[in-house]
Amino acid sequence: MFPVNESETRQRQVSDVHRRPEQFRLAWLASYVLAALLLLLPLGAAAAPYAAMVIDARTGEVLHSRNAETRLHPASLTKMMTLYITFEAVERGELSLDTEVTISRNAASEPPSKLGLKPGQKIAIRYLIRAAAVKSANDAATALGEAVSGSEAAFARRMNRTAKAIGMRNSTFRNAHGLTADGHLSTAEDMTLLGRRLFYDYPQYYNLFSRRSTYAGIKQVSNTNRRFLGSYTGADGIKTGYTRAAGFNLVASAERGQERVIVTVFGGRSSATRNAKVAELMDLGFRRAPSRVAVRKPAKLPYIGPAVARTTNGDIEDAVAEATGSRVAGKTIRIVTAIDRSQRPTARPAPAAPPTEMIAALKEGVDSALANAIGGAVAAETASAVEAAQPARIAAIAPIGRPARLSETEVEVAVVAAIAAAPAAPATLAALAEVAPAADEPALQEAPASVAQAVAAAVPAPVAAPAAASAIRGNGKPTYVTATRSLVDPRPREVVTRASTSGGRHWAITLGKFPSRDAAERILLKTALAEIETLDQALRKVIQRSNGFEANFVGLSEERADLACRRLAARQQTCLTVGP
Repeated sequence: MFPVNESETRQRQVSDVHRRPEQFRLAWLASYVLAALLLLLPLGAAAAPYAAMVIDARTGEVLHSRNAETRLHPASLTKMMTLYITFEAVERGELSLDTEVTISRNAASEPPSKLGLKPGQKIAIRYLIRAAAVKSANDAATALGEAVSGSEAAFARRMNRTAKAIGMRNSTFRNAHGLTADGHLSTAEDMTLLGRRLFYDYPQYYNLFSRRSTYAGIKQVSNTNRRFLGSYTGADGIKTGYTRAAGFNLVASAERGQERVIVTVFGGRSSATRNAKVAELMDLGFRRAPSRVAVRKPAKLPYIGPAVARTTNGDIEDAVAEATGSRVAGKTIRIVTAIDRSQRPTARPAPAAPPTEMIAALKEGVDSALANAIGGAVAAETASAVEAAQPARIAAIAPIGRPARLSETEVEVAVVAAIAAAPAAPATLAALAEVAPAADEPALQEAPASVAQAVAAAVPAPVAAPAAASAIRGNGKPTYVTATRSLVDPRPREVVTRASTSGGRHWAITLGKFPSRDAAERILLKTALAEIETLDQALRKVIQRSNGFEANFVGLSEERADLACRRLAARQQTCLTVGP
């Protein structure tokens, strides 16, 4: 061993120190290059696990599935649910496409992608829908949620309620745009189901998802999915999504011939690789889907609506908040079901006044029916009774004078009865003739007792009206006595009619025989109303025969009778003309 020279050792140490900085500089340079390469990689390269699902849109049959039930970050696929609820709100009248929304500071402050809305700005719902569907604008999505539910938190609760109704078993939403938030998760299976729902439940809006660009109220915006729409034959939607936590997501739909396939991909490493994977799965779906199959559309959801409940501390909570996992311990939920205002019922429309011709025909029918109720036997009994009446009773009517409180009907009954009882007393007839024009129509029970006694003394109660009718027929003068509850007799009085047969109207028509007088009267009235043009001047008459009651219209000219029968025959109604 050679002794070590101390000075030589020190010199070697100094030279080693001079060589080390060169090595350190190389190591530092290598680390910088590696860091730069990592920064140049897509932000989604370290995204969540991959998941995919393929279905036949016509039937909902699953054609391919991988990790489809794994809960992952949906990113802007969330806007599919935001738009679905907005479409529902428009359909149900909660708001309209032209409803103007005032942009809140919260909506305007959302990070990109965004439309560029300003606080206080007003914009129509239709433009917010376009911005959310085509550009995937976060500020537009938040503004839609606030417009529908009043706040983004309340809208998130409605999103969860709707997801539960659709059958999205593994989805929970915290916002309307899809930016990463604690508990804001979904699955490839749920998003595929939602995409199919959008296509079938709101087909009138589905064209939005295939637009390459659109006007969104303040500017023209381009579709975030335009590359896939332009590269894959038959592609017509639906929605892209990207965040660093989610990676590159896409729910896409395409149609070829009679087949339609929906594909969902979560966790793509870039938009190019994602689109390539979706195209590959689309091809797989079209190979596996049958060419012809019966379309089984999903049943439309019952209206969810903005149902809310109030907590005991005044906050608004959703009635099914347990579905979101956001129920606060210790709060008592009280459902508000009381009606805060009553609605005035719609008034019934006032009935239209019947035509004058109909009123006249009905009156004539009633008169005729009552007149026919007076038979020959009753007339004979009436004549005998009148002949037996004492002249003193007739004279008792004269003091009646011109009663102001006796009805016209009462007076007519008394006058006619007096004429029938004493046709040879001109002075009495003249006095009674002056009574009728002065009579009015007060309540019957208000007539003076003296008048009632005088009328009762002059007219035999059971036969007053028939006697009057018989007497008037003898004079050959047309008149009538209105049926009423008289002071003389509380029973209804019959109306006696007599129509003139002058002017050559000696023809009649018969409608046949009927089992009862009532049936004959009904057919005459019905026919008169139906043929009021030809039968307006005819008299309805029922004649009792041995085998029934004959319904006739009398007082017609030959020409009018023939015309009426021809018109009735055209309506399949029996009719025969009868000459004089």
